[in-house]
Amino acid sequence: MNHSYASAGVDIEAGDTASKAAYQNAKSTFSSRKGLIGEPFALEGGFSGALDMGDYLLIQNDDGVGTKLEIAERTGMYETLGADLLCMVADDAICVGAETISITNTFDVPKVDPVAIKTLTTGLATACIKEKIVIPGGEIAELSNALNRMVWNATAVGVVKKEKFITGQNIQAGQSIIGLKGRVIRSNGTSLARKVCESAFGEKWHNEPFNKTQSWGEVLLTPSKIFHRLLLDTVLGDFESDRKFTVHGLAHITGGGVPGNLPRILPDGLGADLPNLHAPHEAVKELQVLGNLDEKECYRTWHCGTAMMLVCDEAESQAICQALNHVDPEVEAKVIGNITKTPTINLTSQFSGKKLEFDLE
Repeated sequence: MNHSYASAGVDIEAGDTASKAAYQNAKSTFSSRKGLIGEPFALEGGFSGALDMGDYLLIQNDDGVGTKLEIAERTGMYETLGADLLCMVADDAICVGAETISITNTFDVPKVDPVAIKTLTTGLATACIKEKIVIPGGEIAELSNALNRMVWNATAVGVVKKEKFITGQNIQAGQSIIGLKGRVIRSNGTSLARKVCESAFGEKWHNEPFNKTQSWGEVLLTPSKIFHRLLLDTVLGDFESDRKFTVHGLAHITGGGVPGNLPRILPDGLGADLPNLHAPHEAVKELQVLGNLDEKECYRTWHCGTAMMLVCDEAESQAICQALNHVDPEVEAKVIGNITKTPTINLTSQFSGKKLEFDLE
């Protein structure tokens, strides 16, 4: 059976349409603060919303752990999801150069499970301390007749000086694209992974061995790699610090995969050639085989190995990679390609070596 994100119950096109409608309605409120503190900085297609606070911008964005939480409920393993929740919002904020300073989180649950919530929030606190982020508040709502399972979402608040705000407007053909390696999957694409595993192994798929040390449930709960603090300390500088290197754009490869996220920072008419992406994790390679997944579908759904992309001048690319790898070798920073004058994303699949093309017009 051929699987796809749509067959797993996720309609990307419907989601995109809904997002555009929601954004248009959100944008209709911008004029209400014209001339006031907090007047919006419009950034079409960006990863975070920005508000003008005078000398700096206030950044806000929201996300959640999605159905990765369903795997935690199946296995009883809640320890790692705090890193996933923080990753989804802090690594969006870093795409405009912002330092996340706080995160609030909300639980919507059919029935409160104090042990699960304590474990989840302990993991979140641990990740936040490492990233130097505070948790000033949160909410737990028990909605017994409205939900079948727990939902966990977060809002991040960040700050960035105006002169350090990264918009992508200086991206030009010929510039280098640096890739940072992710782990298995982030919080996006979990529905497809679950569908493939259930079809292959049955209802108790989460207990099926992935390798000698991990079950499929355990490997899919591998916590997301967070790049926020690493990028601040090594490349971008924190709120008070000067930029250490010039970065023209950053793309967090989450829902929509490579062709859904890299174009969000590209000026009209530009594209990218990506011959040197990181290899997918072995679990993702196995999912592709088990689900007989089209390789384009994989790259539209998961990061498939490269979870963050930076655009910089070719002259600085090697120095940036060396700096990142010196501090954190796990990210395996490397030049994965370059910006092109053609509005397509051309990539070499790291599943099979095939050349894949995604039209941006």
